[in-house]
Amino acid sequence: MARQLDYHTIREIFTRFQQAEPEPEGELEHVNVYTLVVAVALSAQSTDAGVNKATRELFKIADTPQKMLNLGVEGLIEHIKTIGLYRQKAKNVIKLSQILVDDYDGEVPNSRAALQSLPGVGRKTANVVLNMWWGQPAQAVDTHIFRVGNRTGIAPGKTVDTVERAIEDNIPADFQRHAHHWLILHGRYHCKARKPLCRTCIIRDLCQYEDKTE
Repeated sequence: MARQLDYHTIREIFTRFQQAEPEPEGELEHVNVYTLVVAVALSAQSTDAGVNKATRELFKIADTPQKMLNLGVEGLIEHIKTIGLYRQKAKNVIKLSQILVDDYDGEVPNSRAALQSLPGVGRKTANVVLNMWWGQPAQAVDTHIFRVGNRTGIAPGKTVDTVERAIEDNIPADFQRHAHHWLILHGRYHCKARKPLCRTCIIRDLCQYEDKTE
């Protein structure tokens, strides 16, 4: 694990990220906040591309909790059976849709606690929704962010929670809103798990990773 980088180094890193991609966006396709919740819940242990392929047609006919309930578990399964753990995910989506109809008048709540009370919605999913839809500086730590945070020293930590806290504590406030997207994109396309593309990395000179590739 790398040591925690200092303020000035982190500010320079995120200045470069911002210059390269001023308005980074999540790659999960959605048409409203409800479909965003569903897409993020389905993406656990699956790729965004795989989820998008499955939900493209689904969201044309089920873009509200009630429409999803009308579809039912088996109907939903037909759309998402190419996604890992699809049976359990389908049950969770139907359950959370029922809760939204019964307890929230079909609307998606916008507090982390309320979101996490929904079946299949953990802290990471809640943070993604809060950030992408409501613009809150919530940090959703996935495998990419965990790897980048620890390799570079931007946000080192032994657990997801400690990395999330390190991001919130150490990244300057003016970069917080887009921080998790910049880190995800950097991990997905540059700081890859097996063969990081260090040669073309825009923060190579600031990164503490010792096993840099040429």
